[in-house]
Amino acid sequence: MSKAIKCAGIAVCGLLVLVLVVNVTIIVKSYIYPDRVPDFLGYKPFIVLSGSMEPAIQAGDLIITKVIEAEKVAEGDIIAFQAEKNTIVTHRVTDVRTEEGLSFLTKGDANTGADAKAVGVGELEGIYLCRLAGVGNFAMFLQTPLGMLLFVITPLCLFILYDIVSRNRRSRAERSRTAELEAELAALRAAKGGGKDISG
Repeated sequence: MSKAIKCAGIAVCGLLVLVLVVNVTIIVKSYIYPDRVPDFLGYKPFIVLSGSMEPAIQAGDLIITKVIEAEKVAEGDIIAFQAEKNTIVTHRVTDVRTEEGLSFLTKGDANTGADAKAVGVGELEGIYLCRLAGVGNFAMFLQTPLGMLLFVITPLCLFILYDIVSRNRRSRAERSRTAELEAELAALRAAKGGGKDISG
């Protein structure tokens, strides 16, 4: 049981470290490149706030996109792009235009009409890879003080507490074992010394 708890604690800490590394990387990049959406190794997570791509993508999902060369985007692909400043939209490509430079016509699967403005190469953020159903809502909750307390600070403190208790328990066990060995050694020495006195 203790081994299972220890493995679970290590896994949780590993996950927290990964989340920390990703967050730090994204935060640093957001300061270095304030006009661009930060990425981690070319991957960009986005929280979906609307149902314009239902049923393929639901509101509250967390989607993962990857930076891609604009020339590789094809009709039918789902792309993330800047619709306006600080607003990222994820819609499906309905047509690829090349007449006046490369651009893409897009439309939300659940929308009745196409997007009014074509997406230029400079507005492309990445191509849709996958979605994590409902994780977007959870990610937003994690950004609140209560979410940080429940799912980041508390598990970390519990793991640290468990590690301290485990170390103390092992230390007591080692001291007890050392005392037993010393007692056995003293008994052997006494027995050996007593034997010599008798023979003498």
